[in-house]
Amino acid sequence: MSLKGMLVANSLLGMAGGIQYLKLKSASKNPRKTSEKTLRAILEYAKDSEYGKEHNFAEILKAGSAEELFELYRKNVHCNDYEDLRPYVEKHKHGNPDILFPGKPLLYATTSGTTSEPKWIPITQEYLSNIYGKMTKVWLFNFIKNRHRVFSGKILSIVGKVKEGEAPDGTMFGSVSGVTQRDCPGFVKALYSNPQCVYGIADYNARYYVLMRMGIEQDITLIVTANPSTIVELQNNVNRFYDAYVEDIEKGTLNKDLKIDPEIRAEIETYLKPNPKRAAELRALREKYGDVLPKHYWPNLQILTTWKCGNTKVYLDKFKDSFPEGMLHQEFGYFSSECRFGLVLDDTLNTVLFPHFHYYEFIKEEDLENPNPTFYQLDELEEGKRYCPYVTTFAGLYRYNMNDLLEIGPKFKGTPTVHMIQKVNGIVTITGEKLHERQFIEAVRKAEEKTGVKTRFFIGFADLEILGYRFYYEFQDQSTTQAQAEEFTKVVDQELMDINVEYKTKRDSLRLKLPLTHRMVTESFEKFKEECIAEGARDGQFKLQILLQDDNRHAKFKKLVIND
Repeated sequence: MSLKGMLVANSLLGMAGGIQYLKLKSASKNPRKTSEKTLRAILEYAKDSEYGKEHNFAEILKAGSAEELFELYRKNVHCNDYEDLRPYVEKHKHGNPDILFPGKPLLYATTSGTTSEPKWIPITQEYLSNIYGKMTKVWLFNFIKNRHRVFSGKILSIVGKVKEGEAPDGTMFGSVSGVTQRDCPGFVKALYSNPQCVYGIADYNARYYVLMRMGIEQDITLIVTANPSTIVELQNNVNRFYDAYVEDIEKGTLNKDLKIDPEIRAEIETYLKPNPKRAAELRALREKYGDVLPKHYWPNLQILTTWKCGNTKVYLDKFKDSFPEGMLHQEFGYFSSECRFGLVLDDTLNTVLFPHFHYYEFIKEEDLENPNPTFYQLDELEEGKRYCPYVTTFAGLYRYNMNDLLEIGPKFKGTPTVHMIQKVNGIVTITGEKLHERQFIEAVRKAEEKTGVKTRFFIGFADLEILGYRFYYEFQDQSTTQAQAEEFTKVVDQELMDINVEYKTKRDSLRLKLPLTHRMVTESFEKFKEECIAEGARDGQFKLQILLQDDNRHAKFKKLVIND
């Protein structure tokens, strides 16, 4: 982009984002007052919906103080997970308006749930325009604040396909990030390094090839992708296809061997033209460095934004020292299909919340197993302590359990910041698949039905070092061979892909590897339990999850493996 173009982009984004940033600062000064105002606004918005009438929203709104409002809300609305809300969402999906909120959803985002049925997360126009409209402007404005040349080149932004399909009533489901990119201002859209149709390429190797074939030709100054595993896979694609990129760039072509729908290919090819100058530069980089890295082909990169919290360190280590010195690697922020909680505005891990658009409640980490926990408001949180968040939104989520463990950071103005620690309540994730132990158990049981092979005990562990899972089985027939056990795992793996849409996506894209298989000795669970009790665990209170990310327990099961 020319200097003039960068100045125009900075000016327009500065004005639009700056206004919303000031509103965010104002809302964050008094979190208790803002929480009351936001909860009243959401209840007023949804009071005439079916859910609002069933849960007495109109009566709750008669509260004379913030304390009374919060108390009445807790008494009338129980905590929800998705399965509690699914019946209401199903009514919306079949064309019924005014169920969780006024009217019908604008679209749905789909993600994995705790059952074989995915979650359909409704997105309202109210939510889209506020969270993905106004707050995205703050996000872009903040990029400029951190690196004023961030829009001097092109943006590589990895999003999902805008439309994946339709609900029974015709409402589309797809990627909210894709919709946001589709609807962004024209001057921002012109900065993207590839057309949106690229995200419709079904074959992941082909999709990554096109993203990098187009991206590596250009001067990328901003990369946006939530999952750092995507960066690893993009570089793997570079390592594999670099010379093919160069040939394509030189000729203005797109590799004919790639599995790409003809209509998508035709649209992509309209953006391509011969570029022998860039091809020569890329060949020179190969000659000079051998293994060519982003710091070589994108030396002007200003900001890379990905997740850096939770389990992501293993991916971050894989591309350490791969990017230009001085580039800001910014935390993407606490974010999910259900709720975009806030934004990271600096070079820390801390997400600044949106108290003027979401109503938040929290329970302490030590209260996770308590059937009657104490709920805390934003202004009651303690820095350094860990909590599980519950959120109420303008998109039909009411006291919704996020099943995440967050740590509280320093305040932004008067409102605490947060960062992600891990999933809780039987959910394990390596690269965003959010695999539930209930799904793992179901997959093993179905594999037993299909293969006739029976287990006496089984357990699974997430292993960040191999970017995959390790499954341990004690088979009823101890003569089961390693080869037979590995075939059993392949069936379990396929069942998990059928049950969990996110797991399938991560397996298809190679971000998750095929699970590794281990056979265990006879009475493996009994031996494990005996060791735990010898170390001080109480027999009467002994509990074991079947899907874990726990190095201490994993080490104990490694000692129970049959070594042929």
